Amino acid sequence: MSLKIERLNSIFVKEISSILQNEVKDPNIQFVTITGCEITNDLSFAKVYYTVLDDSKKDETMKSLDKAKSFIRGQISQRVEIRHTPELRFIYDKSIEYGNKIEKIIKEINNK
Repeated sequence: MSLKIERLNSIFVKEISSILQNEVKDPNIQFVTITGCEITNDLSFAKVYYTVLDDSKKDETMKSLDKAKSFIRGQISQRVEIRHTPELRFIYDKSIEYGNKIEKIIKEINNK
């Protein structure tokens, strides 16, 4: 991965987090954390990974993010200077959930 893409990935994480926190008014998006971003080399797509505070609201949050993605993309195009703003795809980040599961198993083993 090129340095330019890596830099864009971190800028996108920061900007999308800011947009979600300050500008999107949907209550389902209030407790979303952007955990990462992977932009393709041709800048056509950006996979934006997120997690939510309350796992039971995962589906509602996904629907709300899908509704807001064109607004978010428009805001990014104004804030980040690139020729073509990638299409956003929001993907639930299971790595934190997986890490918590492993941590729980380790605690159970240590308690025995």
